[in-house]
This record gives sequence, structure tokens and C-alpha cells, in this order.
Amino acid sequence: MSDSLPQRFVEALREVCPDPQTLYALHEPCFEGNEWRYVKECLDTGWVSSVGPFVDRYERELASYAGTKFGVAVANGTSALHAILRVLGVTSLDEVLLPSLTFIATANSVAYCGAQCHFADIEMGSLGIDAQKLDAYLDRVGTLEKEGFRNRQSGRRIAALIVMHCFGHPVDLDALKAVSEKYRIPLIEDAAESLGSLYRGRHSGSHGVMTALSFNGNKTITTGGGGAILTNDERLATRLKHITTTARVPHAWRYAHDEVGYNYRLPNINAALGVAQLEQLPGFLGRKRTLAQRYLELFRGVSGLTIFQEPSYAKSNYWLNTALLDEPNIGLRDSLINEAVAQNIFVRPAWEPLHTLPMYAACPRMDLSTTEQAVGRIINLPSSVKLSS
Repeated sequence: MSDSLPQRFVEALREVCPDPQTLYALHEPCFEGNEWRYVKECLDTGWVSSVGPFVDRYERELASYAGTKFGVAVANGTSALHAILRVLGVTSLDEVLLPSLTFIATANSVAYCGAQCHFADIEMGSLGIDAQKLDAYLDRVGTLEKEGFRNRQSGRRIAALIVMHCFGHPVDLDALKAVSEKYRIPLIEDAAESLGSLYRGRHSGSHGVMTALSFNGNKTITTGGGGAILTNDERLATRLKHITTTARVPHAWRYAHDEVGYNYRLPNINAALGVAQLEQLPGFLGRKRTLAQRYLELFRGVSGLTIFQEPSYAKSNYWLNTALLDEPNIGLRDSLINEAVAQNIFVRPAWEPLHTLPMYAACPRMDLSTTEQAVGRIINLPSSVKLSS
């Protein structure tokens, strides 16, 4: 049966990607609203850099959409995560828990602080961190002290827990928040992929102490490059704006800085794109869910794989649609990918697990068997908004 699976795989994809001469990307931006008008306003007025009315508007509207009190627009999702960890006081003496199945930026933000990544395993229901397995692991390897939770094996404080909503599917936030509260480890949401996804009726990104978003060109909405931080804590929001604006002390004309800061603010011209994109987000989400349902129907009769569906507690944005092989098989996975790519349909595997990369191979980790099996099963499918039509 597996001998003909590559052919059936491509035949099903052809129903969504019908033109053999067109190169179908994994994800691409869709500009159908006020993008030209808002960007032209920036050009006409000269407000194109890191301050301007669209930056303020984008921050307000993002926070309102996600159900948080404050938004801070920054240059990209990586800088958002780095600023969050800096504000939490993460240093070279600390460790940060994060999934091994995530984009490299999650780990790099930890490394920028000089801290150590500590990798956690996932569960297959959400492709996010397994709360039950993490709870048992922390109970075994750490101890709760006045200063926080400490890894007995390394002697380091575990300063944060970053949960990532993989491919737009929310993790089990209630269970993971319970773990973070039990061990007094602040919970950060890496919601780079999940804008518009709901967890038990509330937007992802509104549950942690702080949340990082990404608006890269391949995300559901884009500012070209760009990211943002969401929080309900006014003190944290004020501090985030300060350190992401080179830590400049407010003054009419004097340039004084009171600590090491970062030039991480989002330019007004990018924020203008974001405002226009945010206006269209509800429509984008509806079209992406239509596409997800289409994939489910097309692959229903294909033996050997299934289409990943949102967890029962969630309503996903389906940023990337995902096919799962019934069993881990990297050879079969790669043959399916090669067949599709040869037909101008770009599909991809999951990222290489972070604990297998040379710069993170020596980092502490729990048992990662589910992560390693998942990597041999995952194939991401073309998921652009435009494909729903």
C-alpha cells in the first residue's frame, strides 16, 4: 500500500493546487484590503520609522483583539521572546523550559540571554508540551526554593516555561498553567503561529504572563517582518517598551539611556500593513478553516496518513495544515515530500528537533520520545488563504 502512497498524496494535493505550472508555496501573504492606502499614508506624511500613529493603533488593536490590556509592537517574533526573557530577569545562571519541537527562534531567544535551554516533550493531541509528563519530570529532577524552582542536577534556577502553539493549535493551557503555578515558573506563550486561535473560547496569547507574536511574511497576517508582545501587566508593558526602544529616557531633545536596551521597535510603515491585515483577519480565519476541511475530505480515503485536527478544547487558526503518517517513517515522509516538490507543490517536514542541533545538543532534556516519533510523521501542506478559493 505504501508504494502508491506518494502518487495518492500528490493527487489529493492537486485538488487544492491544480495548476502544474504554478509553484505553490507553503504559505504566502494575502493583500486584499487597505494595505496600499495605509502604506501610502506613511509615505505621504513621512512617518515611516519606529514611531508613528500606525504603531500606536496596531498595539491597541492587537491587544483588543487578543483580549489583553497591552500590546508592544517589535521588529520580529524573536526579538519579542528575547525582550520577554530580559524583562523576566533571565540570566546566564538560569534555564528555560521549552519544547524541542519548535522553530529555532524559541531557543535562540534563550541563548541571547546566556541562559540554558531545557527541552520538554510534546503530546500528540496538540503537538505542544505534555503537561502531565512535564509535571512528573519536574517533581523528579527539581526542588522548590525561596528563589524559585531549581534543577537539582545542574544547580540552575528554571526561570521560565515557554509553551508554543504548534502550527496554530493551542496547547492545553489550563494543565500547563497548573504546572507553572505548582513550581512557580512563569508561563510564556510563544504564539508566533496562533493569532486567531481560541483556547476554550479565549484567544491564545491571553493566558501567560507575556506572549510573543510573529508577523513574518509566512504568518496568517503579516507586517513584512514584525512581532509583538501581549500582556495584562502595565508594569511589564512599560518596561518592555522602554528596553525595546534602546532604553532611552523620555525627554524632548536629550538622548540619555539608563541601561542596555535594544532597537527592537516596529516601524510605522510595517505597522500600517499590520493594521490593514488585522482588519481582514476574521475573513482569513474563515477561509483557512474552509481549506482545513477541504484537506480533511480529500485525504479521508488515503490509507497510511491522516490530517491533523484541532484539539477538542480549541478552535485553531490552522496556520499550517498537517498530514500525519500513521507510523514514524522518515524515508516514506521524505519520498512524499520529494514527490510533491517535484510537482511544484511545496510541502515540508517539521523543524529538526532542537536537541539534535549542534549548538543545543548538550542542553538538559527530559525524555523526548514523542517528539522524535512526531518528526518522522509530520508533513506540512500548502496553507495560504488564497488556496481556499
